[in-house]
Amino acid sequence: MNGDWLLRGRDGRLTVYLPSDDAVLCRAELAPGGPWEAPRRIGGPQKLRPGTAVGQGADGYAHLVAWRPTASGESDLVHSTHFRPRLAPLDWTPVGHPDKKGDRTGTPAVAVDDRGRAHVFVRNRGGGVSLLAQKEKGGWNPWWDLGGEDVRDGLAAVTGESGLVELYAAVPDGIAHWRQEEPGGQPVRGERVTVPVRPGTLRALATSAGHTTLFFTDERGELCVWRPGGEPVALLASAGPGPVSAVRCAVEGHDCTVLAQRAADGRAAFAAYPTEQEQAGAWWTESGPRLPADAVVSVALDEHGEVVAAALSPSTGALLLTRRKDEPGLALQAWREI
Repeated sequence: MNGDWLLRGRDGRLTVYLPSDDAVLCRAELAPGGPWEAPRRIGGPQKLRPGTAVGQGADGYAHLVAWRPTASGESDLVHSTHFRPRLAPLDWTPVGHPDKKGDRTGTPAVAVDDRGRAHVFVRNRGGGVSLLAQKEKGGWNPWWDLGGEDVRDGLAAVTGESGLVELYAAVPDGIAHWRQEEPGGQPVRGERVTVPVRPGTLRALATSAGHTTLFFTDERGELCVWRPGGEPVALLASAGPGPVSAVRCAVEGHDCTVLAQRAADGRAAFAAYPTEQEQAGAWWTESGPRLPADAVVSVALDEHGEVVAAALSPSTGALLLTRRKDEPGLALQAWREI
């Protein structure tokens, strides 16, 4: 899943989105902090190809985008909206192809602006990035070609506190950045930083009124941070492969960024530091049992605004959950399978 697959709905219930063969499943809490329902298939019988993207708006609605195989042996993108955790997501709706037709071109990424409009980014056949954005009153705008060359798979889309949508992408010599200049506008290419980035490790988070922050792993294995307008900074050694999950929360009254990642030894690792103050340093603390090699970890905030984390193994379907303890610091409860 590209994006945060552990989300809190507008009613306070948590939902997880799970890849499963040729489908995506969802599970939700029956009540905030309560037991969980059984997995449900999203969008009806439509078969999907691997690589689903998830994005959530300020309204709490989740938007999912995936590729589906077509009768001609090609693929096109489909979209579904999930309004509330206990409601069934809408059926998958075809939204087209960045090149009008053809095969899958890359894993999509989704961001939702402050007016609830989904923005779907995906590589195109020319090696650049294309965008499909919802209209405010329904339907979709035409595809926009945002340019770019030799863009790698693993796009990271994010909505800033301004409500404007941004995109980060790995390119052969670094990272490219696009940003909207006005609501509903076509994102424009901004800064491009030269840095040895590992593709597939990008994750972005809104961290202040004026900035979003990109987390990525460089070729030395360092987890790095970049905000356009500055230079990349190495924060700490990456705990393991793949992108981190990140969330902002209050810890002892301080605005902090919490990171989570499956560590190389198989356990979930967590780090926290004052938001946008990388100079304060951060370090990993491991938690819970050893996880399968394909496991991923995601963090979110629960109905009380406290940290909650989930670990998912797609191969086994095992889903573990933990929450912050009611005590100082960022101590976590024992992990439990749901």
